[in-house]
Amino acid sequence: MIVDERLVTYINSLDQGNTELIDAIEREALDSFVPIIRKEMQSFLKLLLAMQKPKRILEVGTAIGFSAIFMEQYDPVPCEIITIENYEKRIPIAKENFVRAGKENRITLLEGDAAEVLRTLEEPFDFIFMDAAKGQYIHFLPEILRLLKPGGVLVSDNVLQDGDIIESHYVVERRNRTIYKRMREYLYTLTHHDELVTAVLPVGDGITVSTKREDKIGE
Repeated sequence: MIVDERLVTYINSLDQGNTELIDAIEREALDSFVPIIRKEMQSFLKLLLAMQKPKRILEVGTAIGFSAIFMEQYDPVPCEIITIENYEKRIPIAKENFVRAGKENRITLLEGDAAEVLRTLEEPFDFIFMDAAKGQYIHFLPEILRLLKPGGVLVSDNVLQDGDIIESHYVVERRNRTIYKRMREYLYTLTHHDELVTAVLPVGDGITVSTKREDKIGE
């Protein structure tokens, strides 16, 4: 827990809640130990969608479809969502959930390794949500930047790894060190990239919000 648990509980208590179907899918995910976006991240996404009003959304990491359905529901304008998933066991569940939500015509699930699928996409996106294997974020970034429109927003979830990101390399469990190293590289790249303006925020398990510059500073 990055932020005090009591404080997070209070903040989440202020949220107005979601639709019955979204709540049902959330319960099913939690009961099946499928990781989905946390309550505080849901509230923040609602705000970003209301501000940005994206017409084309790309999601890297579908899981069972919760966040794709959530974004389609709370985007104030009609939108097209393309979402990518590689885990075969979750793909049919996600597709079933898209049908349950009546969103199968607006949400397209592309199956396969995101590193390969991203290279096949051409049309740019207004909003990109990164919520896949954390150690792969840095490898996806070149294609993500290619696909993000100038003025578009990139949101990356789970970037602070329950606070491990600030620990010494030697304190982090050996099995997590590669992810730790790659995530620190990802955060540095986002915050120092000439094309991006990025904030790192302690929301949920840590997020970054980046926007792609439309013009360079000083021009």
